Amino acid sequence: MSFLVQPLRTGEWLTPARIRGYSVILLVIYALAIVGWIALSNGLVDRNGKPIGTDFSNVYAAGTLGWAGKAADAYVPALQHAAEKAVFGNDTPFFGWHYPPFFFAVAVAVAALPYAWGLLAWMIAGLVAYLATIRAILPRNDMRTEIWLTALAFPAVFVNLGHGQNGFLTAALLGAALKVLDRRPWLAGVLIGLLAYKPQFGVLIPLALLASRRWPTIIAAAATVIALAIITTLWLGTGIWQAFLGSTAFTRHVVLEQGGTGWEKIQSIFSAVSAWGASIPIAYAAQGALGLALAASIVWLWRSEAAFDLKASALATASLLATPYVLDYDLVVLAVTIAFFARHGLARGFRDWEITLLAFAWIVPLVSRGIASIVPVPLGLIAMLALYAITLRRAARDLRADAQQRASFIDPVTVV
Repeated sequence: MSFLVQPLRTGEWLTPARIRGYSVILLVIYALAIVGWIALSNGLVDRNGKPIGTDFSNVYAAGTLGWAGKAADAYVPALQHAAEKAVFGNDTPFFGWHYPPFFFAVAVAVAALPYAWGLLAWMIAGLVAYLATIRAILPRNDMRTEIWLTALAFPAVFVNLGHGQNGFLTAALLGAALKVLDRRPWLAGVLIGLLAYKPQFGVLIPLALLASRRWPTIIAAAATVIALAIITTLWLGTGIWQAFLGSTAFTRHVVLEQGGTGWEKIQSIFSAVSAWGASIPIAYAAQGALGLALAASIVWLWRSEAAFDLKASALATASLLATPYVLDYDLVVLAVTIAFFARHGLARGFRDWEITLLAFAWIVPLVSRGIASIVPVPLGLIAMLALYAITLRRAARDLRADAQQRASFIDPVTVV
């Protein structure tokens, strides 16, 4: 069996030719699936009775309410559903609007266009931002083709396209913020502040910034959030915040705790424990315990002298693991994790199993929901935990190796 294990350990099985081949195969499959999906639809509704772009329908419907001067109605399930039915017909299933009021800027912008054009503009803009960010993170070497192909063929990209979701925007904001953090800390803070539209992913970012004493970034992020809140209040009024806060109970009870979204779609430890039949308090306890472990390890890592690429990779993964509500389309953020880790590996070499684990994390979004709907095995969660563990292991080993190298160095000036 060693002849099978050895290539997996070293990662030598993943050649540039195979990277290109696997990526092209998946891209062809995606293209056929999208063409078939649209061809079999009835106007704006697919063969399953859902709007094309599924989750984007709630963004568009909320945007129409914004144009009508009724933005707060989007936080009332019955009124939001009525707005969706007005666009797609009376048989349209309900897609809830759970975003902070900041996100109405996007909703109103896309609702200025016909639905199909709004969806297309949203997906293209997000995809371009995502691809540009991943390309900026990775070194400019002779693997340009492989980088573009793997970023585009990443299965989470296809999942995000199918749902018309915002995984591209989340990955682009977080990835770009980490990329410019050292050189342009104020810009990084603005990008992190814009992530407030997905507040569940910002739990650990302040800890990392505080641990590494990045005060300009912290100030810029806080100022950005405050500015967004003021602008939103001036635009939509104070009532929009009351409506948003009032809707959080519905989001927590129905969407999360009762599994209204589907346990197979949610990739958190909360969802996994719930799918295994545990009570809600136990699921929260598991999520809380993981959150504390993540917080402690992130503080240690970001205070250490570990390579920044490993810090960035770990923070991207931990941001996903820390929240109980992370969907499979949110795993687009794993591209940021993989890109930073790969950059470190390309610069300093890969250790055993790292390449194979990166490949496993890359392919998981393609199968995680399907497998979890058959057997309660949370592959997405497993992949994220494994990636986080191997990143911490790599940081610890590199720090130990660097310390040993410094200890073995003898300054010739001190030699008598």
